[in-house]
Amino acid sequence: MSGLQKFALLVTVIGALNWGLIGIFQFDVVATLFGAGQQSFGARAIYTLVAIAGLISLSMFFVSERRNYRVVKKDNVRPIRNM
Repeated sequence: MSGLQKFALLVTVIGALNWGLIGIFQFDVVATLFGAGQQSFGARAIYTLVAIAGLISLSMFFVSERRNYRVVKKDNVRPIRNM
């Protein structure tokens, strides 16, 4: 996972927590932080950032895991000689 993907996942989780607060307590942290509500430029920028982060995080569903395994063939193994 790249640094951009980790950051996007972090922003997505923060956005999900904000949505949880909206759904349970009807309290929007982002709108409260910017004072003017959901229509302020700062709040709209944060909402847009969360949406972009969600799209980046969504792309992680379609990436297969890469594992680096070292394959050692039995034919290439030489016996250890006594010195």
